[in-house]
Amino acid sequence: MRLLASGRDADVWALDGELVLRRYRDGRDMSREAEVMRHAARHGFPVPAVLRTEPGGGMVVQRLYGPTMLAALLAGTLTAAEGGALLGELLRRLGPIPAGPTGEAGSLLHLDLHPDNVILTASGPVVVDWANAAAGPSTLDVAMSALILAEVAVGDRPDVPAAAARDLLGALLGVTGPADPAQLDVALAHRAANRTLSRAEKDLLPAAVRLVRSVPGQNLQV
Repeated sequence: MRLLASGRDADVWALDGELVLRRYRDGRDMSREAEVMRHAARHGFPVPAVLRTEPGGGMVVQRLYGPTMLAALLAGTLTAAEGGALLGELLRRLGPIPAGPTGEAGSLLHLDLHPDNVILTASGPVVVDWANAAAGPSTLDVAMSALILAEVAVGDRPDVPAAAARDLLGALLGVTGPADPAQLDVALAHRAANRTLSRAEKDLLPAAVRLVRSVPGQNLQV
């Protein structure tokens, strides 16, 4: 197998020209994540097709071709305004989908929808990495995506200009409307408890929350 991509806690391996194996390094079972993706697909949301889960951890899914939204932004083939609006539209499409396999009431939430988890394929954007999927109000998903973008905007990442992240944030909230203050507090608690974030990243959270609260967005509903 050839390694295609590595995230904070998972790797993606090419099996052939049509399939990849996604596997967490801790070997966790992926049955729930696979069912969440199938549920999203049944409701018309763009996710990779799930072929099967593997004994001992791992999930075989459709291989996608195209850059991540982040790569397209950095390459200049997608503007921040376009990227933010696309993220906002994906959140608007996800909002009406019932939680389904999470076994709880509310909407299906991705809770990690940001430019590196969107693949721009020839047939449209496809959302990957559903490990954090949960049930709840769709406004929490908006708040979480806004907070993640704001973390980059207030940080000092050499690969992503702060101004571009601010533009992404503004365009996102221009589609979804302002982040709900109560759900922004919930998103903050989630991010503060995230074991994959470094101490330095967590130290950016208060400034990121202030930035999100300062961006009014449009008065639309998700």
